[in-house]
Amino acid sequence: MSQSVERALRILPVLANGPAGLGEVADGLGVHKSTALRLLRTLQAHGLAFRQPDGRYRLGAGLFALAAGALENLDVRDVAHPHLVELNRETGHTVHLALHQDDEVVYVDKVDSRYPVRMYSRIGKPVPLTVAAVAKLLLADLPEADRRALAGRIDYPRYTSRSTPDAEAFLRELALVRQQGWAADLGGHEEALNCVGAPVRGPGGRVVAAMSVSAPGVVIGAGELLELLPLVRRTADIISREYSGTEADPHPDPHAAGPEGASQPEDASDPENAADPEDEELP
Repeated sequence: MSQSVERALRILPVLANGPAGLGEVADGLGVHKSTALRLLRTLQAHGLAFRQPDGRYRLGAGLFALAAGALENLDVRDVAHPHLVELNRETGHTVHLALHQDDEVVYVDKVDSRYPVRMYSRIGKPVPLTVAAVAKLLLADLPEADRRALAGRIDYPRYTSRSTPDAEAFLRELALVRQQGWAADLGGHEEALNCVGAPVRGPGGRVVAAMSVSAPGVVIGAGELLELLPLVRRTADIISREYSGTEADPHPDPHAAGPEGASQPEDASDPENAADPEDEELP
């Protein structure tokens, strides 16, 4: 990668922490002020940085417009579908993807099992909020006040003896799901049907979707289905990384050290790092 491009990109996480002066940016990059100024002016020209009246720089509106446009045109279903198909191929069981919309959790994708016993579920159909694994995953990620408000206004049908009985039990279940990072429905909606699921996270770490594997007990027992949890979580992590546009951790630390564990010294002989007389008129 071009050193100038790399340095310009390294400015963005600095500005993401709040407005910064030229000296702060230069120190953060380990370069002369003139080099930092040249890079900031380039970013400013493209709307990726903005110089405030007090002389400090912050992220520009152009960057937010790019991010909003990218997210608007990125459908988690398109990203997830090939991985749902692969999970179905590996397990043979029904695989679902669901989204949270208002007070409903709705299936938006489904890959049917390969055996004759099929689940009665369809794309666009809401799931039972108080028992479905995908619903618990999506609702557990809500802020606490929203979780409590939702728990107080929804009903608690007794589908089976294992259904969630009331708001207090529902909130305890959501807290557990939030802590452990996965959810299950073991006969809570239908006695003979079990399900295990994992969250799909977006760039900010929030849960944007939930996926699950479901199977009737006559095909695979609850214990055996739970043994598939590592595979389910791994698939959800892969989808999260692709949706977030990262190769590894969907939420990397922008200030982490480089591959060698230490920052690299700047080369004083590098012309990009030399003081530029033309830029000595510093703000």
